[in-house]
Amino acid sequence: MARIRTFLIFAATALLLLTSFSIAVAETPPLTLLKRWNASIDPTGWWMSEKYDGIRGYWDGARMWTRQGRPVAIPDALRRQLPPFALDGELWAGRGRFAQTASIVRDASPGPGWSKIHYMVFEAPGGSGPFEARLTTVQSWLTAHPSNAIRLVEQRRCAGKAQLLAFLHQVERRGGEGVVLHAAGAPYVAGRSDSLLKVKSFEDTEATVVGYTPGRGKYTGMVGSLRVKLPNGTRFSLGSGLSDAERRSPPPVGSVVTFRYQGLTASGKPRFPVFWRIRQVPAGSVVHK
Repeated sequence: MARIRTFLIFAATALLLLTSFSIAVAETPPLTLLKRWNASIDPTGWWMSEKYDGIRGYWDGARMWTRQGRPVAIPDALRRQLPPFALDGELWAGRGRFAQTASIVRDASPGPGWSKIHYMVFEAPGGSGPFEARLTTVQSWLTAHPSNAIRLVEQRRCAGKAQLLAFLHQVERRGGEGVVLHAAGAPYVAGRSDSLLKVKSFEDTEATVVGYTPGRGKYTGMVGSLRVKLPNGTRFSLGSGLSDAERRSPPPVGSVVTFRYQGLTASGKPRFPVFWRIRQVPAGSVVHK
């Protein structure tokens, strides 16, 4: 009987853990995701804004979550400044500071680095009505509850393709990632949306590190390139763009890295891939900087 009782307790505990894990995975925030703009789409009349290079932050009215559904440990001071309704935005420490932003935001407990983080709000997912009405709701809250840490992303009407490309050049010259186009009057829709487009001078995507190629010549004793795999299974080497420090201490196997490229070859491999940054490392891994 003792053995049976022990087995039943073990089975119940395992079932509870499995159920909890399934719920956590299933509860990914219902966020709008961007599609890529192409020159056949006339941007006239759309809203355009800078695309901030940070960590996506979804505030559900009580807690902050990443795009993947992981909880973010935000400071109590910031929590008290957030509204009781949902917001969608970017946790951002400044242009060219993605690694610093990720290190701060992903800490299990909020540290002093949060003083450098701004919550750049660009949507109110739970709001009804068109895009403009949702932004007005956010602006009204911020006017009544001023906060240095929370900012509404500036939106400007696009007068045409020439203005869009000029704005893109201006953003990239300042070290920004690109531009976001939002269709005027659009409702908030979860998933990939034709009403939300990203505009960049280059293509970028993510791949998983599966191994390394030894360096030669001046890189002897270091990593020559990363062996990476795309979500569709395509494998290739990624060496261009790696700093000497990253070659000495490369992203751990299992890390997700972002790279830039110029289209695809006939075999489906990225043309002229250039390492950009580490997007995510496996739990417990340490990346030396």
